[in-house]
Amino acid sequence: MAVPKSPLIWSVSSLWRYPVKSMLGEPLATATVTNRGLQGDRRYALIDVETGHVVSAKNPRRWPTLFAFQARFIPGSSTSVEITFPDGQIMTESMRDLDIVLSACLGRKVRLTSVPPAQPMLEQYSPNLEGLSERDSETTITIPPVTFFDEAPVHLLTTATLHALQSHYPDGRFDARRFRPNVVIDTGASDPMFLENNWKGKIVAIGSQVRVAITSLCARCVMTTLPQQGLPQDLAILRTAVQHNHGNVGVLATVVTPGAVHAGDVVRIEV
Repeated sequence: MAVPKSPLIWSVSSLWRYPVKSMLGEPLATATVTNRGLQGDRRYALIDVETGHVVSAKNPRRWPTLFAFQARFIPGSSTSVEITFPDGQIMTESMRDLDIVLSACLGRKVRLTSVPPAQPMLEQYSPNLEGLSERDSETTITIPPVTFFDEAPVHLLTTATLHALQSHYPDGRFDARRFRPNVVIDTGASDPMFLENNWKGKIVAIGSQVRVAITSLCARCVMTTLPQQGLPQDLAILRTAVQHNHGNVGVLATVVTPGAVHAGDVVRIEV
């Protein structure tokens, strides 16, 4: 029997994980959520051999083609990843020449690893947009140790927020893929507004098992403007978020109770 939606009860529209940091990810019908997020999410990353930095699409000046690669786990495995190259070639992490082929394609020497550096750092570029703290500049930032996450391990995004952005920029394509969420929450007929802005400090229950604690809003970067699989490059995507929601889209969370989640699961805010 369907559960009726109310202002505090919604459902999981889609689930996503990104096996290799800054490559395109894969949609899931079901996901196992562990204490470090969705199983397999950001399990791997590329390391720039020259600098030792974690490779990130946050700096498209150095890495302009990362969104032309797609990563997914081989069915039945949460450790064996395969990468589809821009030309359609598919390689797995176990192939001895993978790093050589990736380096040739990206134009810099890189290596794929599941072991984060002791002090992981990455580069980011801030475009020249009014309202950003840094404009038309490159900076180096430190990310949390042990994982390849920029901040918290789970990212939630509501359809209400996507609709709010769309209302401010009707010509834009506010596809959830631009924002790389783990859980897209269908808020039904909710008014277009930045619904999750007031969730900080609250617990979100997903399905019958998983509970996550909202730690912060998710500040967006130039990655949201980059082209990918049918979505055009569009700097106005980020400009709209900056102008109308201080550059935030969605929220970040840590895992309180692990378990399984499924597309269609009920989502509740525990108050």
